[in-house]
Amino acid sequence: MANRIPRVKVREQDPKVRAANFEEVCYGYNDEEAALEASRCLDCKVPRCVGQCPVHVNIPGFIKKVAEGDLRGAAEVISVDSTLPSVCGRVCPQESQCEGACVLGIKSEPVAIGKLERYVGDWKIAHSDEVNVELPARNGKRVAVVGSGPAGLACASDLAKAGYEVKIFEALHKVGGVLVYGIPEFRLPKEGIVAKEVDEVRKLGVEIETDVVVGRTMTVDDLLDREGFDAVFVGSGAGLPRFMGIEGENLNGVCSANEFLTRANLMHAYDDEYDTPIYTGRRVVVVGGGNVAMDAVRTAKRLGADAVIVYRRSEAELPARVEEVHHAKEEGIEFRMLTNPVRVIGDEKGWVKALECVEMELGEPDESGRRSPVAKEGSNFEIECDVVIMALGTSPNPLIKSTTDGLETNRRGCIVADEEGHTSREGVFAGGDAVTGAATVILAMGAGRKAAKAIDEYLSAK
Repeated sequence: MANRIPRVKVREQDPKVRAANFEEVCYGYNDEEAALEASRCLDCKVPRCVGQCPVHVNIPGFIKKVAEGDLRGAAEVISVDSTLPSVCGRVCPQESQCEGACVLGIKSEPVAIGKLERYVGDWKIAHSDEVNVELPARNGKRVAVVGSGPAGLACASDLAKAGYEVKIFEALHKVGGVLVYGIPEFRLPKEGIVAKEVDEVRKLGVEIETDVVVGRTMTVDDLLDREGFDAVFVGSGAGLPRFMGIEGENLNGVCSANEFLTRANLMHAYDDEYDTPIYTGRRVVVVGGGNVAMDAVRTAKRLGADAVIVYRRSEAELPARVEEVHHAKEEGIEFRMLTNPVRVIGDEKGWVKALECVEMELGEPDESGRRSPVAKEGSNFEIECDVVIMALGTSPNPLIKSTTDGLETNRRGCIVADEEGHTSREGVFAGGDAVTGAATVILAMGAGRKAAKAIDEYLSAK
């Protein structure tokens, strides 16, 4: 019986070794391991896993092909719905989406859908020269996509497949958005994976121009009026970091996780061949409990610092992926739960020397259903450190809103868009983190695909 085969564990780098390098933590499945894991799938008549995937990949369909050894077929099944299988297989929170809905997970362990998707995606990259891309005739209509992150890449891919001439405008010098500046090399290799997935998008005929800051170099209105695009999709992400507003946050040695990770990832500060400045000191405290906090603290550890996570709730409320927390603990990261900073303490030269915190306890549930942390009176204590990294979430850069008349945003600075991506401006669509605030790669991809469909309907009706 398929469900009696135990889940095939994925091979990983030894924690003591990997805590000092930036090579990928997981090695992924080999052919035998993938075939065995694929054989566990029950091929349910009503696949709950598909319903929980934001882009609705035909999961049983591609897994069946893997079990049969037909990897080309598996890649073709995935490509109908997903542009970035190697990326999603690595960074999606499968445990709360597809794998979380797997029937096998009720009594044993779910099928390793993410690891199998990664396996197929990596096969596709390795055999990309053998896969012919058939493109439809161009329909004469042009769409501009702002941002080359997951939302922009997914939207551009679907539009190109539908016959549109698509051009992506990227503010940074590298293509990939959060995939290149936010997620560390040890979780998502940039040249071997991200760049290759982007190449697949280019093969669809999508043009990509870097170093174009929409809102500064040109505006959304310029794209529609002067450049002659028929519609614009805004997938510019959420790159504006949040801070706590506590005393001492302007001291030297305090930075956002966004800045820290951008220096390390996009600007190669971890690589001795680059002279990008990055400061970790002897001891780093990362404030926050999400995936970005895990990425920052594990990066700091690899750069040689003693690294600590400070989070105001208990471990049960940590929003980060279980796998990321597990890997961080294996690598020697210290977790200080129910702890909240109240002041950053500096020395006479204006550099961080400690973080003053209070102990917390959990009170009544808040609007989200999570129990609200309440400070214990008189429980103040200090954690000695050289660097404090704030990983408290991000919001969209206000540049596009401030230069686009009539584009509605909410109080968090996010562009207001409906489920299909329509904004308050005709011909302007939006999706991903620019609309939701910081979320996951797969949710951004799902939003990009929905917007592509809405753009197609809008332009077809004109």
